[in-house]
Amino acid sequence: MISRTGISCATGGSGDDLLLLLHGLGATGAVWERLLPLVHGRWVAPDLRGHGRSLAAPPYGYAVHAADMAELVTELGAGRVTVLAHSFGGVVGALLGSGEFGVDVDRVVAVGTKLEWTGEEESGARALADRPGKVFATRDEAAARHLALAGLRGLASPGDEVALAGVREVEGGWTVALDNRVFSAVGPSVTGILRRCLAPLHLAAGDGDAMVSLPAMQRIDPTARLIPGAGHNAHWESPAAVWSLMG
Repeated sequence: MISRTGISCATGGSGDDLLLLLHGLGATGAVWERLLPLVHGRWVAPDLRGHGRSLAAPPYGYAVHAADMAELVTELGAGRVTVLAHSFGGVVGALLGSGEFGVDVDRVVAVGTKLEWTGEEESGARALADRPGKVFATRDEAAARHLALAGLRGLASPGDEVALAGVREVEGGWTVALDNRVFSAVGPSVTGILRRCLAPLHLAAGDGDAMVSLPAMQRIDPTARLIPGAGHNAHWESPAAVWSLMG
């Protein structure tokens, strides 16, 4: 499905309420494929603006993504919305849960959301945003690059659906289906945005996730949890454990 505003999404299930699945920076909605068999009820897994098959049109700030998601769930006619999000998607979900976008969010569960950014990391993201996309000779090369950007290198293969969802054919070869300018969103205080969330906000991360620490999460959510045996992409590595957070 392509929404009226150009957001591509997969949908399934039934019911008035909606589970909104938000991927991380550089990924697509396909990263939820391992978790979807566990979901009961209605769900939607969009590609955020600038990612996958969604429109590639800046600006790409957190508020723009949140507004896109508000329009999407309104278009779908959802009642209450529950958000399950990964990394960057957790910031977008928390902002959607602020009440500033006219959506009734029941709760937000964010896994692997990076809370603290160094100046060097922000500079690296801005440099990546200024870099034009590379054209690869083969689909597999482009898919391998997508897996690296999505944090799935070593967890999936270039021929897997989750990899192919992030590439497209262009003149002269294949490229990652990602507008590098999406990395320009990095900069605003993540903890400041999370604190604006009025809906109940729950944080978790893999115990091997080098991007997130339990003390940092507990400053936002005292009940924050670590997921044993998982890294940054816990929703891919340990989908049952992530789904248990929704209980």
